[in-house]
Amino acid sequence: MTEKREDGFRREVFKIISIGNKQDFASRVFDIALVIVIFCNLTVTLLSTFRYWDKYSDVLQAIELITIVLFTIEYILRLWTADFLYPDRKRSLAVLAFVISLSGLIDLLTFLPYYLPIFFPAGAVAFRMLRVVRIFRLFRVNAKNDAFSVILDVLYEKRNQLLFSIVLILIFMIAASLCMYDLEHEAQPDAFQNAFSGIWWAVSTLLTVGYGDIYPVTIAGRVMAIIISFLGVGMVAIPTGIISAGFVQQYTKSRSEMPYGSEHELQFVTATVTDEHAWAGKPVREIVLPDRLAIVSVIRGGADLSPIPELVLEPEDRVVICAKARRDSNSINVREIAVEDDSDWIGRKVNDLSLRPGERIAQLKRDGLLLDPAGDAVVRAGDTVILYSRG
Repeated sequence: MTEKREDGFRREVFKIISIGNKQDFASRVFDIALVIVIFCNLTVTLLSTFRYWDKYSDVLQAIELITIVLFTIEYILRLWTADFLYPDRKRSLAVLAFVISLSGLIDLLTFLPYYLPIFFPAGAVAFRMLRVVRIFRLFRVNAKNDAFSVILDVLYEKRNQLLFSIVLILIFMIAASLCMYDLEHEAQPDAFQNAFSGIWWAVSTLLTVGYGDIYPVTIAGRVMAIIISFLGVGMVAIPTGIISAGFVQQYTKSRSEMPYGSEHELQFVTATVTDEHAWAGKPVREIVLPDRLAIVSVIRGGADLSPIPELVLEPEDRVVICAKARRDSNSINVREIAVEDDSDWIGRKVNDLSLRPGERIAQLKRDGLLLDPAGDAVVRAGDTVILYSRG
């Protein structure tokens, strides 16, 4: 009993420290407090570099110590509840998985450099450089933010194109540096001493840094520099174009209504099953309806039940029957989608289909037969999918 009580308490702690649970008041307060602590820590880190704030060094050190202690406590809590983050692993393996994860390493490096000089005084300067890792905690806080998720999704989906474009830019820079070295080395051996000098010129030119410390003086070198600059602008713009196209594609995908087939609006009615009703005690598969009508949901005790063929109707059940989708006072929405030959749904299991929030598949019709919408049925061309949502 004590172990179960401890697991329940740890689960509650995990829910609170899990970022992004806006429905939980305690979790929301924890997130806001964590952001405040992070900003306080970063502010102290920045102010400590100004001489003006030297007279307040005791206050700054006290604030830093408090924030570091809070970071340490949070890290310990995350280790303590790691098995809920990785429920498919043993507790020890879950702790190890969190420690070596990216978020776990960021959390660890947030406070560890503060303690290391106590044990290794000689490396105090190097350890203090690791304080910059603390700023990455802001990304961890925003991990559940929609805008931040879109950025990560775009970078992940376009990772191959971005990597290839960066390789092309590096190849172009190496070629440009070798060309400039061959053309300018004899004219200015001090400026273009080796191929690396040419790479520095290529980087500062193509990335529009333009320090001006190295530049061509020969006519051939300047002509080559003009050609390289024009080509370089296009090369450097490739990653920008890939990312921009990715954002457009991502937002188009998220805002599209349902690009999987032709959509038709449906109407609906509800029928209450009484004790004397002919449907009482019968499974859904035995309910005979006209050709263009379909049962999309069974409301029982306030809960929406999927009308699978094995579901037996009981007295007081409310049966939702559709023919064209709109909203009534109960906010019931029903849609019918005819899966066409070019639909992305073809070949995918019913359980793997992407739907709107709160929406589910009520029925899957094929050649006049009803298939189990909660099973592993694979969608085919010509199928009719009826979608249901409420509230």
